[in-house]
Amino acid sequence: MADPATAGTELRVDAAGVDVVGVTKTFDGLTRVLRGVDVSVDAGATLALLGPSGCGKTTLLRIIAGLERPDEGTVTVGDRLLTSPDSFVAPERRRVGMVFQDWALFPHLSVARNVGFGLARPERKVSPRIDESLEMVGLAGLGDRMPSTLSGGQQQRVALARAIAPRPSVLLLDEPFSNLDASLRSQVRTEIHQLLVGLGITTIFVTHDQDEAFVLGDRVAVLADGEVVQIGPPAELYRRPATRWLAGFVGDANLVAGTADGAEAATALGPVPLQSTAAGPVEVLVRPEELSVEPLGDDSSGPGLEADVELVEFVGHDTTYLVRAGELSLQVRRASMPVVARGDRVRVRYAGDAAAWFPPE
Repeated sequence: MADPATAGTELRVDAAGVDVVGVTKTFDGLTRVLRGVDVSVDAGATLALLGPSGCGKTTLLRIIAGLERPDEGTVTVGDRLLTSPDSFVAPERRRVGMVFQDWALFPHLSVARNVGFGLARPERKVSPRIDESLEMVGLAGLGDRMPSTLSGGQQQRVALARAIAPRPSVLLLDEPFSNLDASLRSQVRTEIHQLLVGLGITTIFVTHDQDEAFVLGDRVAVLADGEVVQIGPPAELYRRPATRWLAGFVGDANLVAGTADGAEAATALGPVPLQSTAAGPVEVLVRPEELSVEPLGDDSSGPGLEADVELVEFVGHDTTYLVRAGELSLQVRRASMPVVARGDRVRVRYAGDAAAWFPPE
């Protein structure tokens, strides 16, 4: 792809912040998909809407685009009120671009005609913006091709070029990489991430992939059952999840029983520092990378849990171990070559910082 920083000032956009307040949406008068949702994204930043299927994230994206009208709530882009109980700006007047999950390319139009479709009528066939947008996404010279002759990754870039050609102040993407092969997804994701950052465009995208949300999102809003469970930087959601469900949804989570006394909990792994004070029974969130594992030898002593290794999964950059001690099963992940083998007896210790905790179920 071309470098947006050196491609000319005409490719920059006037990014605008987005504020969604109190948005509620019910379909057929029965199914409430969104329940008073509040989200915001600063101008030029990227917000990921993360959640399981059916949580309302795509409906929220379509409401921001103007493709759905909410029952209640407001949508503001920059200083323009686009949706409220008393007003509604049509999608084509919002300066909001959208890339659909299936890309929605017109099969009977050339690549260039697809890209120009969102421009003013006199510019749809021939416009510098068409060529500039195709160059930006690495498709310069392919304007005369038909979409069916392109690979999946190239078709996705055509959809992106079409969305950015009118120079929108906000770009919306619905599961932008879900139709790509796993081997291509990471490469295209990185390229598009660089492009969006270079353009400085405000971006909101929907995904059910936690890795994707964390890689691309400056902030992540996690939705469940039509409500925002938590919104914040990826590291905050990972280290300080608001609920037990969220802890497992945004990463691998070991929940270890313990007894808290102030800022520390006594557990089978030894003492674990806590992010906030507690008293009595708790369940401590222990991420796999916060555990250490070592062979249990004659000189192995001290705090920790004696366990048996049930599985070893080496993937090059790290190794994951599944260990068990009685009813307690734990995942351990270390950035190293395997140090123990399946069937070994090991000692597992806590090696992380202060941990989140939850009341026992």
